Amino acid sequence: MGDGAVGGTNYPGPVIYRKLAAVLGLVLIFGLIGSLSGPGWSPQPMTEVVVPETADVAIGSDAVTDPVGTYETAQETIEVELDGATVLATITYPVGAPDGRPGMLFMHGAGTATNLNFADQAQALASAGVYAMVPEKRMDTYTTTDRDYVQMAQDYLVSWRILTEWPGVDPAAVGLYGESEGAWIAPVAAAQEPDVAFVVFVSAPVVPPREQFAFAADSYLRSVGVPAALLRAIPRGLGANMPGGGFEYADFDASPYQQQMEQPVLLMYGTADSSMPTVQGPLQLIDDIAQTGNTQYTLRYFEGANHGIRIDDALAPGFNDALARWTLGLPDTATAEPRIAGAQPVQLFRAAPVSHPRWYADGDMLVWSIVGAFALLLIGPVAWVGSRLVRRPSRRLPPPLARYSAATALAATAVLVVFAAYIVQVANLALNYRTDDLAVQGGWVLLQAVGIFAVAVGVRSVSAGINARRTLGAEATGAVGRITWWGVHLGATVVLLIAAYWGVFPSVL
Repeated sequence: MGDGAVGGTNYPGPVIYRKLAAVLGLVLIFGLIGSLSGPGWSPQPMTEVVVPETADVAIGSDAVTDPVGTYETAQETIEVELDGATVLATITYPVGAPDGRPGMLFMHGAGTATNLNFADQAQALASAGVYAMVPEKRMDTYTTTDRDYVQMAQDYLVSWRILTEWPGVDPAAVGLYGESEGAWIAPVAAAQEPDVAFVVFVSAPVVPPREQFAFAADSYLRSVGVPAALLRAIPRGLGANMPGGGFEYADFDASPYQQQMEQPVLLMYGTADSSMPTVQGPLQLIDDIAQTGNTQYTLRYFEGANHGIRIDDALAPGFNDALARWTLGLPDTATAEPRIAGAQPVQLFRAAPVSHPRWYADGDMLVWSIVGAFALLLIGPVAWVGSRLVRRPSRRLPPPLARYSAATALAATAVLVVFAAYIVQVANLALNYRTDDLAVQGGWVLLQAVGIFAVAVGVRSVSAGINARRTLGAEATGAVGRITWWGVHLGATVVLLIAAYWGVFPSVL
């Protein structure tokens, strides 16, 4: 007698409705779990604004300085001995310039590492009469999981001291250029070495790394038009302690060092850089240096320039000229008008502290939950293979239950596979500043459809298991069969709970 049979007559309607109701109920429950399992994500609007005084990025003052292109340039590559390591450094310098010239030490961002980087800036500076030194990033103490910005500052200061003693350089006029990640290191060096003459911040995050990472992720995801439900994955991923530990640098705060800085600062941003808080960052840095009474700041925004202050792979017009003139014109240019100039920056939301997930989705649990789920899915097949190896064949699941169980395992696995593929596609679009509504919105609909389908398959499988127990008895499947059935369904449930946590199911709240 099949499902819904009464007195030999089949009435499938009520059974189907019960199954549909079960699927709908479970989808809503998973959606509710995803909404309540936290943390949520609701960045606050950025209400403060920066209004440039003029669109012209040129540096003011009556100081007379050599323009870019004045001198021929030459280079020399040297070895810099650090504590436990040796790095190469390239010094680009003007040929024929009088002695007593300024010097600038470059500090790498996360995307650069060699003494050959910053070649465009170094050549332009040298042609205007500034000695530019680019050391290699020390890599033996720099990994994805571990970075010590305070120690990195000490390593860079070794190169800075070499530059202060270089022939032709004015030792009292050697400063720092920190780009992106280097802008977290530069204030440490400037605070620890008061003789640093100036600091240039290029595409500076200013806020702690974790806040900047979350801000960038939010900006990128919004730019490609992802559904709002996916945004809650930001704190759940970036707010978590990473499996295996490490990443302590994610909470590094440069503000205490910035608040000790007495040097003049030049801040430079591209208005097309969506990864940085281009309004909040400079405002915070200006407030920080004011703690010591330091009001020596100059802020420039370059129209359409990206994170590297580039447009179509070339440095933004006026960037090298502003950098060279500000450096050569110090101290006059430290407070020269206009203080803020260039294109109008736009920042819609504030970068803010990121909430940490609860214990069940933090640190090693991020890995162990997935490993545990797939271990449950595999425990039955492993048990059956083991029984065959010891030549003790055990009763397996009856064919219908075996098929339903296999379908449940595959459907649940498909949810995570499609989710991972979707995230990769969205990340590729965001990082390449492209949009594709079909891939983003269509992919999201497909992902949710796969999730709902997995729930439906699981409901059908459980229904078949209940019916088999009722008609065949509890002992019909044997120990291995029962282990297989329970392992698959518990594992699939955990997989779907993981998917719910990451926002796969429709949000209820």
